Amino acid sequence: MNFSNALSRFRLVAFVEGCSWIFLSLIAEPIKYFGNDKPMKISGMIHGILFIIFVVALINVWKERKWKFSRALVAFLWSFVPFGMFVFDRSLKREQLVSAQ
Repeated sequence: MNFSNALSRFRLVAFVEGCSWIFLSLIAEPIKYFGNDKPMKISGMIHGILFIIFVVALINVWKERKWKFSRALVAFLWSFVPFGMFVFDRSLKREQLVSAQ
């Protein structure tokens, strides 16, 4: 994958942010309920930083690809759904393949 364009970078950031969300929800949070909140604090901070990077990358791809506001909004909203960015990535991959032709 070539990371020289905003769409490729956004796909990478969305994947990493999505993985951090899953880790936070499925691993760190349950561990917190067993009395150890350190993984939650650390992974929560990492996820927060990754989410900020995600939003910056989203704005960047929105501008570079001249997306409609609705497409950027859908991408943003999918980031709140468990596994949402992995579902949305299918449309990003199609867009990337079409633009490569």
